[in-house]
Amino acid sequence: QVQLVESGGGLVQAGGSLRLSCAASGRTFSSFVMGWFRQAPGKEREFVARISWGGGNTYYANSVKGRFTISRDNAKNTVHLQMNNLNPEDTAVYYCAAGPSLAVDTTLYDYWGQGTQVTVSS
Repeated sequence: QVQLVESGGGLVQAGGSLRLSCAASGRTFSSFVMGWFRQAPGKEREFVARISWGGGNTYYANSVKGRFTISRDNAKNTVHLQMNNLNPEDTAVYYCAAGPSLAVDTTLYDYWGQGTQVTVSS
């Protein structure tokens, strides 16, 4: 079992930045690929970014590429999502997730946090 707790969400104006964090406990953190996903009202949960076990391989959705950066600290069992140049279309609940493989499909992640709200005003 892995427990994931997100933090860092909030209200920000368009063009601003936020840094999300996800703290993990339980099984060995470094044995999981970590991903960030988001879900806007009335929409399906979608992939945002993911990072490999050691952090050397990252992958982003086209909609956030160049604006968001995913990173992890295996010594502190945390994963972060630095979000810059935010726009109203980024408004959603953001979730971190842990899984066994380099995937973008929500169904391939086994553990999920409770989510943190990000709201971007225009």
